Amino acid sequence: MTAAISIRDLSKTYAGVKGGPPKQALDGVSFDVPRGSIFGLLGPNGAGKSTLINILAGLVNKTSGSASIWGFDIDQHPRNAKASIGIVNQEILFDPFFTPVETLEIQAGLYGVPKAQRRSLELLRAVHLEDKANAYARTLSGGMKRRLMVAKAMVHSPPVLVLDEPTAGVDIELRQQLWTYVRSLNDAGVTVVLTTHYLEEAEELCDRIAIINHGRVIANEPTADLVGKAQEKIVAVTVDRDVAAPPQNACFEKIVLKGMRTLEITYSKDRVNAGEVLGAVQADGYGIVDVSTKEADLEDVFLSLTRAAG
Repeated sequence: MTAAISIRDLSKTYAGVKGGPPKQALDGVSFDVPRGSIFGLLGPNGAGKSTLINILAGLVNKTSGSASIWGFDIDQHPRNAKASIGIVNQEILFDPFFTPVETLEIQAGLYGVPKAQRRSLELLRAVHLEDKANAYARTLSGGMKRRLMVAKAMVHSPPVLVLDEPTAGVDIELRQQLWTYVRSLNDAGVTVVLTTHYLEEAEELCDRIAIINHGRVIANEPTADLVGKAQEKIVAVTVDRDVAAPPQNACFEKIVLKGMRTLEITYSKDRVNAGEVLGAVQADGYGIVDVSTKEADLEDVFLSLTRAAG
């Protein structure tokens, strides 16, 4: 089956400012977004994520390479490509003097959705804004405006939805409501592409994650496989007496004294296992009272990969 989004050797170079050197925002980016997935596109600020999204939206012209959305090349079939994608930008963009229902009606008209097929009230209900349908958009809270942006992106029922930092500045309850709605869209067959700086969100929500840094893709794997790349693991060991100085052993990557009796030991799981670490503590004359471990998460992998690529 054709990918929801297919990108091949995509590059974008911006002209230099005031005669300065050109800036390469994207450098030969290639990846596919599987249909029906929630796909994470992660990277540090300035990595090229927004440039890539703006190329898909038709707001920025690529320098070279190709991109297609739902099988439609963005150059050869631009109208079909744009009709196949809804984009929620980082910036909140709508007229503050229109009501939410007017905002959705106007957006639907721009996409040529016949009046009989418009779903403005249904969309407002889905994002918990039905009671604000006729309020001026400028009176909405920041979280409400974010949810209105999601509804606006869905007026033409696109099969692909791109969410660019959708929960920035949104409180926990509204964030959960937004993700409940996004999951329901995904369950109904909508492919979701998510960029976020909340890495725990990406780890929980995304089936697959690509990481982009300095305009290049440095990772593109199923989420579980990507998290599994982390080799460092931390074990907190509480011992039976006060520790004057942390014991040292070649199997420890790092050891930190937390309180008088707790040692926080970092080790590389491709070199040693937890049993060897605990054995090294006991060999130094300490009795072990309690043990807890911390598994590596997406944040650990993200920092490791982006630092290495930098």
